[in-house]
Amino acid sequence: MELSGRVIVVTGAARGIGRAMARRFASDQVEAVVVADIDGRAAAATADEIGAASVGCDVSREADVQRLVEHVMARHGRIDIFCSNAGIAVRGGPEAPDSEWQRIWEVNLMAHVYVARHVLPGMLARGEGYLLGTVSAAGLLNHVFAAPYGVTKAAALSLFEWLSIAHGNDGIRVSCLCPQGVKTDMLAKERSQLGIDFLASDALEPDAVAEAVVQGMRDERFLILPHPEVAEYFRRKADDYDRWLRGMRRLRAGLLSAAH
Repeated sequence: MELSGRVIVVTGAARGIGRAMARRFASDQVEAVVVADIDGRAAAATADEIGAASVGCDVSREADVQRLVEHVMARHGRIDIFCSNAGIAVRGGPEAPDSEWQRIWEVNLMAHVYVARHVLPGMLARGEGYLLGTVSAAGLLNHVFAAPYGVTKAAALSLFEWLSIAHGNDGIRVSCLCPQGVKTDMLAKERSQLGIDFLASDALEPDAVAEAVVQGMRDERFLILPHPEVAEYFRRKADDYDRWLRGMRRLRAGLLSAAH
C-alpha cells in the first residue's frame, strides 16, 4: 500500500518509534496523520511539528480507543492505516506483581484488540485497510529477562496473525513491526536497569525503523524486520527448538555474568 492520499493514525506517537513513523508519514503525500498518545501535550508537540492533528488517548482503555476512532472518522470519513504502536515494558518473571502483569497485558495486547474491534468494521465496509502492530522481535524470539514483555508481545503477534488469516481476503492488510534494539527511552531504561548494553550495539535510530515500516507496507509484508538477522534467528528456532532454547539460556547466563 502506498501512503499517498491516506488517512493514518499512529498511537504512542509522542516519542520513539511512533513519533518517527508519524514524521515519516507526514513527509509523504498523505491526506492526514493523527498523532495519538497518553501524553497529550507531547502528542500535540509532535503534531505541531509535522502539521498534523493530535488526540490524547490511553490505549489500555477501550473507551479512549473508541473515541479516537470516532474522532478521526467524523473528521475524515475513514481510517486507511492504523498503526497500533503504543507499548510498555515490565521486567521479571512470574514473581512480577499481578498489577504489572495486568497493566502490560492491557497495553501490549488488549489495546490491539480494541483497535481491531473499532477500526475493522469501517475498513471491511470499504473493502480496504491496513493494520500495523508494533510487536518487537520479542514476539518472535521472547526476552531473556522480561517474561511479561515477551509473553504479551507473543500474544500480540498471534492476534495479528489471526486478523490476517481471517480478513486478508477481505482487503485488509496486516503487518507486524518486529525490531530488536531501537534507540528509544525504553531501551535506555533497560540499559540502566541491567547495567549492560543488551541490544544497544546494534540499536537502530527510530527514523531508520520508520523507513523500514514504509517499505514493508509498500511490499505488504506481514513481518517487517528492520534487523534482518531476526529472520535467521526465527528460522533457527523453528528448525531446532531445543537447540534454540539452549542458546537462549547461554545468552541469559552470559548477560547476567556481565552484569555482575
